[in-house]
Amino acid sequence: MPLAMVVGALLCRPLAAVESASHNLLTPLLIAAMLFVTFCKIDVRHMRLSWVHLWMLLIQFVGATAVYYVTLPLLGETVAQGAMICVLAPIAMAAVVIGNMLGANVTTMVTYSLVCNLVTALLIPPMLHVFGSGSCTFAEIIGRVAPTLIAPFIVAQLCRWLLPKVAEWFASHSIVSFYLWLVSLVLVMGRTTLFIINADATPFIEVELAAVALLLCLVQFGAGRLLGRHTGDVVATTQSVGQKNTIFAIWLSLNFLDPIASIAPTAYIVWQNLLNSWQIFRHNQRLAKKEAE
Repeated sequence: MPLAMVVGALLCRPLAAVESASHNLLTPLLIAAMLFVTFCKIDVRHMRLSWVHLWMLLIQFVGATAVYYVTLPLLGETVAQGAMICVLAPIAMAAVVIGNMLGANVTTMVTYSLVCNLVTALLIPPMLHVFGSGSCTFAEIIGRVAPTLIAPFIVAQLCRWLLPKVAEWFASHSIVSFYLWLVSLVLVMGRTTLFIINADATPFIEVELAAVALLLCLVQFGAGRLLGRHTGDVVATTQSVGQKNTIFAIWLSLNFLDPIASIAPTAYIVWQNLLNSWQIFRHNQRLAKKEAE
């Protein structure tokens, strides 16, 4: 993952050209394919809502509001909006893939992904009325979420029902989803780097937004880990709370908040992927140690 991030940063301009030539469809298609592979493991009959889902939603929405009002008098409106959107953003599409690699209960995470994005679509419009322009609608949010989350889930469940052997093959080769995510990460980092280069902001406010994003990344991963110790699935809650759909957060910032605030979720991309790289490294170390014993 760090190598993918470096490659994306170094090749930001040609990668941006590739994305532009695909009409910005390449990354969403890769993410949809990645999720389809993972969703082939999910039996919809085993999906259940639980109290842990409610707690994670409370962290997201109450936390976003609290972060905004705490940051506003200290660092100003732009940084407060950037901090708020780093918490308000829903669970990342790739969180399920990373969680699967780390041994999480994938069914719990998929259930939360669907619920979180639907609740986000309902609550973000009125929240942006308070914190931003207020012109965002439920239909706009669903239009961003459905192609990359809901559609792959429906197709995967149809595949399990109509083509069980095909679904079983994908389920048993779910590591494919991680390599699809690496390709997506290269493209995302290319766009991220180019955005930071072209951002019309002073270096000081860029550093402030990046520092706030780092702090919130650590706090949210930590909060998810703390919650998981009480619910029995540390990996699922850590990834669900900490790993954010930053592409969606950037879109919200650019369209409904101060565009400069989008530097915070842009920096969050770097922080959460570095943290996930470390977690995967530690996980593989533990597995190797167990095999050696």
